[in-house]
Amino acid sequence: MSTDVNVKIDALAGVDPDALPLQVKDLHVEFRTRNGIARAVNGVSFDLRAGETRAILGESGCGKSVTAQAIMGILDTPPGFITGGEILYRGVDLLKLPESERRKVRANRIAMIFQDALSALNPVFTVGFQLAELFRKHRGMSRQDAKARAVELLDLVKIPAARQRVNDYPHQFSGGMRQRVMIAMALALDPEVLIADEPTTALDVTVQAQIMALLAELQRERNMGLVLITHDMGVVADVADQISVMYAGRVIEEAGVDDIYASPAHPYTKGLLESIPRLDLKGHELSAIKGLPPMLTNIPPGCAFNPRCGYAQEVCRQDPAPPLYQVSPSRTAACHFWKEVKGDE
Repeated sequence: MSTDVNVKIDALAGVDPDALPLQVKDLHVEFRTRNGIARAVNGVSFDLRAGETRAILGESGCGKSVTAQAIMGILDTPPGFITGGEILYRGVDLLKLPESERRKVRANRIAMIFQDALSALNPVFTVGFQLAELFRKHRGMSRQDAKARAVELLDLVKIPAARQRVNDYPHQFSGGMRQRVMIAMALALDPEVLIADEPTTALDVTVQAQIMALLAELQRERNMGLVLITHDMGVVADVADQISVMYAGRVIEEAGVDDIYASPAHPYTKGLLESIPRLDLKGHELSAIKGLPPMLTNIPPGCAFNPRCGYAQEVCRQDPAPPLYQVSPSRTAACHFWKEVKGDE
């Protein structure tokens, strides 16, 4: 492909201004290991609009982060392989682009905040050098101009004394400040889509709130689409517009945030909500989802949640897995008994 990917994308956006910043269609990812094939992502689909926040919610190991890595094109291959589906940016299928051109989309158009800032940042370079490198590599700036932009970015994410701290190393920042540096790096090239993978993990509650407020403010200013990957139902309630709930590599419920919290239509979603402490139920024992998620090398037949589900019947234990039923025009749930779960019957 001789055409520069940025030119191609801009030309396509001019032809179809309604093209979405991000569409994931029937994505499949597997890991080929000595113990068998782990099917980490099984037919995940979702859309993201400009200025919208989509939360991808679920327990550890459900495929959330693997989905993000597949979108970014940073999946370790081997052992990970994308075996099907499409990832569309403004109508361009990123999976069909050669790596040399996909690299021009990464960070420029779609950027990512990683959950462990200390591991993601290089310990032997200052944060200023790492920020400035983005501008030198992608924008062709001089060292002086790139460092000036790095200072501006640290100011943008509200790091005090940015002009001095630009010369500090990652270990000299607190956990919350390192996460702000990661946000600055992700926003450096003005992406249209930002993927935040557990951005508040290992931070105390006060710092979590500050980080999420900063992300929301920057998203509004730039009209970015935000994919928020998390297991924290409290964070989701405050910031999300749409929610995709994942279990064993599948999206098992998709709806607007108000619908999910008012009346979940899948037993797994209901179990997640019932496990959250509530101020109006002091003294009540918290509900817990029994058992553990399945091994992805040995997903049970039928609905993968059936061994842990109080609603499960024989049909739930038989292939094929339940489809995504249309609960309403704007929501779906992969449960044969969604009406009973919602309380409609």
